[in-house]
Amino acid sequence: MNAVNTFSPTLRRLSAAAAVALAVVAPSATPLAAQAAGKTGVVVVAHGGDSLWNALVREAAMKAKTEVPVEVSFLMSFGATQARFQDAVAKLESKGVSRIVVVPMLVSSHSGHYDQIRYLAGEPIELDKDMAHHLHMAGIEKPKTSLPIIVTPAMDNAPQVAQVLADRAKALAPNPKERALLIVGHGPNSAEDYASWMENLRSVADSVKAMTGFRDVRVELVRDDAPAPVRAEAVKRVRELIDLQQMATGKDVIVVPVLVSKGSVSRDKVPADIKGTPSVYSGEPLLPHEAMSRWVELRVRDAGKTPAKTAEKKAAAAPAHPHDR
Repeated sequence: MNAVNTFSPTLRRLSAAAAVALAVVAPSATPLAAQAAGKTGVVVVAHGGDSLWNALVREAAMKAKTEVPVEVSFLMSFGATQARFQDAVAKLESKGVSRIVVVPMLVSSHSGHYDQIRYLAGEPIELDKDMAHHLHMAGIEKPKTSLPIIVTPAMDNAPQVAQVLADRAKALAPNPKERALLIVGHGPNSAEDYASWMENLRSVADSVKAMTGFRDVRVELVRDDAPAPVRAEAVKRVRELIDLQQMATGKDVIVVPVLVSKGSVSRDKVPADIKGTPSVYSGEPLLPHEAMSRWVELRVRDAGKTPAKTAEKKAAAAPAHPHDR
């Protein structure tokens, strides 16, 4: 009894010191957990499609190990009116979050849909008539909130995109040393945005080549929403590339889409565009794949290092972009 009484002050001092040490160390040990303690909320925003298209987006978002509340919102098509941006923000606000990170599940940041997201987040963006009309028809509007909102980059040249494309291609050509691969995307309308898409996707193509060992890896965009003559010329380039790659290798070209989810573009349009060419087509888009959930996690993690005002100033300097997905 006396021994306990003698050492109690020392024990109390040690316990207090340990508590202080834990308080200092714990936040830096797990960055995402630290964001949860700061009450961050996440909204994953995608274009939107049919029920399958949307379900794959939801699945990827919910499998992301962000350790913070996550909501999903769609901009167009099936389900957009039931998953509006302002409703997602309101749900997070009701959970007591103190700021919101928006992750655009889009192939490129150079897009009309990316600008829609920036606009909804309160950035000084003037949308073109089509983009504004799409939001209005779905009943989507800016949320009534004073919370700071950070919009992360879209996929662009993320290494997770290259990983998925590499896996899709290797599934069709396990021994690709003497084969060629063509990555086909949706693409934007304008020539300026086309250049920005291609800059990022060429970097992705280089990564895919390094991962897989394909003899030749190229990328092209069908520019699906562009005026008919522009789209026709884009499809012509795709077909010519396939022919050139086949001539160089003597083997059918592997064609893989760089599209977010399963829908009419991957299922119907691209197959029609390349019909009759010496190619083997995979209609498997980026989802479902676990790398896409890892991509969401990293976007949220990186946003935790960026003050909201700084992100807005950077984004405000970028021009608006026309329609694409």
